[in-house]
Amino acid sequence: MNFQNFQKILVPVAGVAVVVLAYRGFGWPGVAAAFGGLLMWLLLHFTRMMQVLRRAADQPIGHVSSAVMLNAKLKPGLTLLHVVAMTRALGELRSPKDQQPEIFRWTDTSGSSVTCTFAGGKLGHYALFRPAQPETEAAPAIDSGQTPPAP
Repeated sequence: MNFQNFQKILVPVAGVAVVVLAYRGFGWPGVAAAFGGLLMWLLLHFTRMMQVLRRAADQPIGHVSSAVMLNAKLKPGLTLLHVVAMTRALGELRSPKDQQPEIFRWTDTSGSSVTCTFAGGKLGHYALFRPAQPETEAAPAIDSGQTPPAP
């Protein structure tokens, strides 16, 4: 069983366990306190999600200030919400809609991009792409207008 699926079961079971233990320890006032604590926890997560999405709404889709810095900050297991919070932009969807794994790409102004693969909402693989840099020509000599002394 995948940890993501296990987590979907574990969180509600833990919530019910907290309410039951609160009832056994403190009666109905304990249940009210447990429900209040669980509600506060849910509201904190909802508020964080809305704040991240509000910031991302102001940016172009798939744009990041530096793809190289994003690549350095990424690690497997991050959630899509966490990556959106880091980039402050929604990723450009590169996979078919509503199919797993989901592939998103963020590109910076230099053309470098990071492609992230999410399975079940968790980052599994990511890759940095940097465009080929054209070879720079040798810098021309600067003429100061003076002739060098004769040898």
